[in-house]
Amino acid sequence: MTSGQHIAILDDEVEITTLLANYMQGSGYRVTQVHSGRALMQVMKNDAPALVLLDLGLPGEDGFAIARQLREHWNCGLVIVTGRGDAVDKVVGLEVGADDYVTKPFDLRELLARCKAVLRRLDASESTTPASNKAKAEATRLCFDVWQLDVGARRLVGPSGEVELTAGEFDLLLAFLRSPGKVLSRDALLEQTRGREAGPFDRTIDVQVGRLRKKLESDPEKPQIIKSVRGAGYILVPAVSSN
Repeated sequence: MTSGQHIAILDDEVEITTLLANYMQGSGYRVTQVHSGRALMQVMKNDAPALVLLDLGLPGEDGFAIARQLREHWNCGLVIVTGRGDAVDKVVGLEVGADDYVTKPFDLRELLARCKAVLRRLDASESTTPASNKAKAEATRLCFDVWQLDVGARRLVGPSGEVELTAGEFDLLLAFLRSPGKVLSRDALLEQTRGREAGPFDRTIDVQVGRLRKKLESDPEKPQIIKSVRGAGYILVPAVSSN
């Protein structure tokens, strides 16, 4: 049973929000159904949820713009649930900050599992997963290159101050910092950060590595911190120290 965490579902189809709400409520979550971006923003201001399920195909509205607005103003989990299965849409969704991307039709049990995974990453202090327990046992701060990651506070600080990370970006960076100098495959990174293997066309890790590079590298086009290893995956180059 969950702790009654709040989930908001935005979809213009009432049947879908009702189906999802009933299922999520049956798993112990508190659910709010909304059918427009404006209604969602009102919910965010009055009773911000821990997680938002967002449909992209909203009549007269830009689902990606809503996602950007959520990322800019709120630190909540974001799972895009949409009928738009094009690879470009998925990449854009992840680039604007979605923690996961699920296409319709979907299996309710799989969607629930993905939502739980995002919520666990957001609420690491209360999680009982081995990965989170390991994070608790680690040093409070991990230093690399010109950066410092406060694991407990989930804060990344550099020469110009704090840089905001999404839940997925934090978990991916932490996976690299636990294995400096080691080549990590896409499958290994996806398993560590999302608890699942990559599909044949899954670019989730590539997209998130690209987003991390934009925040960490002085020149993301010529990365010196997280480098690609052709045919193998990625490697964190700098040494990591703790304090």
